[in-house]
Order: sequence, then C-alpha cells, then structure tokens
Amino acid sequence: MNEIVPSRPPILRNEAAAIQALFHENVVPSYGRFDIVLDHGSGAYVYDVAGKRYLDLGGGIAVTALGHGHPAIAEALLEQSRKLIHVSNFYYHEPQGRLAKALVKLIGPGKCFFCNSGGEANEGLYKLARKFGHDEGRFEVLTASNSFHGRTLAGIAATGQEKVKKGFEPMVAGFRQIPFNDLEAAHNALSPATAAILIEGIQGESGVTPAKPEYLLGLRRLCDEKKLLLLMDGVQDGHFRTGRFQGFQRILEDPASSNGQAAAFLPDGLSMAKSLGGGFPIGAFWVRAPYADLLGPGTHGSTFGGSPLACAVALKILEVVECQKLAENARGMGAFLKSGLERLAREFPQVIQEVRGLGLMLGIELAPAVPNLPGENAKTQSSRLANLLHQAGLLTIPAGGQILRLLPPLTLQRSEAAEGLAIIENAFARLTQ
Repeated sequence: MNEIVPSRPPILRNEAAAIQALFHENVVPSYGRFDIVLDHGSGAYVYDVAGKRYLDLGGGIAVTALGHGHPAIAEALLEQSRKLIHVSNFYYHEPQGRLAKALVKLIGPGKCFFCNSGGEANEGLYKLARKFGHDEGRFEVLTASNSFHGRTLAGIAATGQEKVKKGFEPMVAGFRQIPFNDLEAAHNALSPATAAILIEGIQGESGVTPAKPEYLLGLRRLCDEKKLLLLMDGVQDGHFRTGRFQGFQRILEDPASSNGQAAAFLPDGLSMAKSLGGGFPIGAFWVRAPYADLLGPGTHGSTFGGSPLACAVALKILEVVECQKLAENARGMGAFLKSGLERLAREFPQVIQEVRGLGLMLGIELAPAVPNLPGENAKTQSSRLANLLHQAGLLTIPAGGQILRLLPPLTLQRSEAAEGLAIIENAFARLTQ
C-alpha cells in the first residue's frame, strides 16, 4: 500500500526527549511506556520522530485492523465530518442503524448498544445481568481466573488478575472468579445470587489462551438449565482477528468437535471494541433477541456512543474487510506466522516454551529463564524481550511476565510476516549463540 504520509528525514535535535518531557510534566503516569516516540505510520509500519521504521505486529493491542494511515478510514472520516459529526442519542441517524444491522447479521438475532470503549461495553453487560436478575434478587456475575475486562471499578472487580485490583479495594460487589476451561468448577460455583457467567473466547491480556469447544458448549447448556445469562467479552479476540467475526465462532467451527451444536451456539450478550473502529474510538455490545429490550429508555446511555462519525468509520472497516477478504487473510497469515513461530520454538527451546492462538492473535510463551536477555532493570522477561525486538525494528505486546503477543493488522502481507519472523529469529539467535 502506498504511504499516505512520506517518511520523514532524521531529526537533528532531540525531539523525542522534548516530547517525553511533555508527558512527564503533564500526563498522569498510569502507563508503563516503552522508550519510543512515534510520529506517523503506513500500513503495518510506524515511524518514530527520528525516522526509524518499526514493523508493528502489536496493532495498538488488536486495534488497527486496517493498519496505519488507511485511505478508506481517512475518506470515511472526511466525508462524514462534512455531513454530521455528532448528534445526541435523542435522535435517529442512518449510520448507527446501518452499523447495528451489520453487526446483528454477523452475530445473530438481537440488538446493539453503542459506546466508546471495551470497558464501557462490558459495563453494559454487567448492567444487563443485573437487570435480568433483579426481580429474583440475583446480581452476581461469575468470571474466569486470568481474565481481563477493563479498568473501570466494575471492570477490575470482574477481572481475574489480582495485579489490577491492588490499591482500589474494596472491590465492587457481585463478581467472583472461577477457573477457566473448567466446566465442573463453573457448576460448583453457582449460588442463589448468580445471574450470569462472563468469559472471553480467547483470554488475551493473560497470554492468549483459547476456550475449549466443550467448555463453551457446556457453559451454554449450564446457563440454559439454570436460567443464567452467558456473556462473552469479544473486545480483543473479535472483529475477524481469528479468521471469523468472533473468536467463539472460530473455536466452534469444527463440527466434529461439537456434535452439531456449534452452529446453534450464541451467547446472550457480547462486548466489542478495539478493531471495531480501527483506531477511532467506538465500542458496542450486542444482546440476544430474548433479552434485547431489557435495557429500556432511561436505563443506560452514552453521550458520544454511536456517533455518526464513529459509525461511518466502523461501517467502512466492515466494507474493506469483506471486499479485501481480510478474514481469510487473517487465517492465512496467522497460520504462516504460527508455523514459523513453532519452528523457532523447536530451534530455540531455551527461549520459547509454547506458541498458541488462532489467526492473527498469537502468544509466544517464553522459557522460564531466557539466556543472555539484556535490560535487567525491566520488571519482566516479556518486557525485556520486547525492548530487544524494538531495537531490531519490531513492535510486539507483552502479556504478563512471560508472554509476547502478536496482534498485527488484518491487512498483514506475507512479506511483512516473513520479515517479522526473521527479526525474531535473529534476536533469538543472538541470545543463544
């Protein structure tokens, strides 16, 4: 793809230090940032203020579905901004209705609510569960160990990782964690207060761990039997990243593993964000038809949710994904990357312990003690290895202390995937020589 913005020449002054100083002086230090100051991007590449190019296999943590500087997004923003940027949700407008229809077609009969982020989308699911169980005094949502559901107060209570909860106690009541991929544990954990079970199809933040087909189908049966809602967080593993619109669809697509039940499988609610807007902020949650009207007028809202501008961008992304067959590309490039990483795992067992994931959502679990890894001041092996790859011109996303995630754009080309594998191989070779 041609670059929208040409590469800049190297900067003679220390522009990076000046920008970092702005952050240190004026931005709340709630993020652990890498020592990189980015300026612009094109396709699967980004450039820092000094002109250095990086292959971006992190994708803004599964956000930049069409890569950087995609002309279709720029055109959609320009065209819609000339017509209508924002109106209150007191009124109707075509882009929101069309986007809801498109998402319903991709998931199943139901309705959509629009917001601005994955955390907000999950908040809507919590409220749906409370509304569903309210008249019977049920309010509890069971979530999985090692899950991640956002940074709001309810989101960290729902998240199954203690590190996100520290310093924010007491937790919002009504959430308990159960082991992931353990159907018996889910059954045993039910209480008279339980209203819903919420899981990710593929756990992302804790290290790319897919749900098993029998687990998903078993949870559906359990929720039907006990009159619970089955809710799914599709923020990271959704939007064609696995080669299907949602991760659970890819997990369940093998009829042999599900005795014909997979085709009929649907959760009762599903949260979306990240790639939905390709970098423009938009989130959504879908609710299955029997419960789609539970949140009536006055029960939930969002000032900016579902704006004409955001919906126009999301519609354009769906159009590009279909026209360019990017779901198929995610499968093909994902299989190529995974095969290459599995080869590297065999070649460098001192570095890679396991490779897992589906499509363009892959996790590299590092060996317990990677040899010769520089950067002793960094807290984790995954951060130290990410820094090493940065030096070689590759961006990846750490997950926990031992895992690197690859979440590249759906537009990734074979030459770019091969380049990424070569950078990783060279880095691992230097560590083990």
